[in-house]
Amino acid sequence: MKVVYTDDALRDLDEILQFISANYPGVYSPFETRLRTIVTRIGTWPESAQEVVQRPNIRSVPFIRYPYKIFYRVLSDRVEILYVHHSARDDDLHTP
Repeated sequence: MKVVYTDDALRDLDEILQFISANYPGVYSPFETRLRTIVTRIGTWPESAQEVVQRPNIRSVPFIRYPYKIFYRVLSDRVEILYVHHSARDDDLHTP
């Protein structure tokens, strides 16, 4: 299924990648590779991730080895990446 990013998700990723690049340059490439792997998996198996309890139409998938989660929703013709946040943030109720 086609995967698209909201403007919020693109901003989140830009901020995260800038932070990693500035503070942990050796992590940048592995993080980016992991991101691509997760997004490919989301597009292939969009229903496989856990639904957010408070928002049943929103799913989240954690980055393994990195403290971030990708939040997305499955639409009839595409998967929409809504935002990407640090796992410590209590924002599962975030309204895209």
